[in-house]
This record gives sequence, C-alpha cells and structure tokens, in this order.
Amino acid sequence: MSGTSLRLLAPIAALLLGACGTTPTGSGLVVNDDKNCPLKLQNGQTLTLDLTSNPSTGYRWKIEEASSDILKSLGPEVFRSSRKDVVGADGISSWRFQAVQAGSGRLILSYQRPWENNSEPADLFDCRIEVE
Repeated sequence: MSGTSLRLLAPIAALLLGACGTTPTGSGLVVNDDKNCPLKLQNGQTLTLDLTSNPSTGYRWKIEEASSDILKSLGPEVFRSSRKDVVGADGISSWRFQAVQAGSGRLILSYQRPWENNSEPADLFDCRIEVE
C-alpha cells in the first residue's frame, strides 16, 4: 500500500476506534438504593443493583419479587469486598437484570437472616420498575 493510501485510511480507522468507546443507546443503569425509584428502563436496557451487605453476620439479601415478566435475571448474586485482608468485612452484593418487555412491576429484596423468617427485615429495597 502506498503512503497516500495509508494517510487516507488513518482518519477512518480513528473514527472506527472512537466508536468502540462510546456508550450505546439504552446503556446500563446502576442503582444503590431505592431513593431514586420508580425507575424507567428501555426495553433491552440492563439494570445493576448494588446493595451494601455483610454475609458473615448471617444477613443476606433475598429477592422477594422481581417481576420476571418484565425483568430477566442475568445471573446470581455476586458479593465483592474491597477489604480482602479482613475476615468478615462488609461489601457489595450485586444483581444484574435486563428489561425484556414493556410493562410495570416491582423489585423487592429483604435483608435478613434466613433462619429468622418471622422477624422484620433489617433493611428493605422496594422499587417500582417501568419498562417502555
């Protein structure tokens, strides 16, 4: 290839590489609490739910309602902690969902010990979801 051809291809290559770094329409939404609810999602959009937790205390987040007709789970809960050197450190429990159909529903999670079914949860995440 001649030097002229390469100079002409360089701007095109730069444009194509730049397009790889852009955020696509309908990109994901990350939620840390239910203060910003109700949430409006576009069909196909992903929702990541990040909630503070500490499984070493026996407390776990349990999905009570996930409106499976409008939200599809993209996998199980994932727990991560930034403090790898501390046994029993708190961290973040995460779930990923994808909006799969227009409609409305609720995403409800309770934070409690599994063996304390009759007690009030220590925390509750309750969010109305609207998918357009």
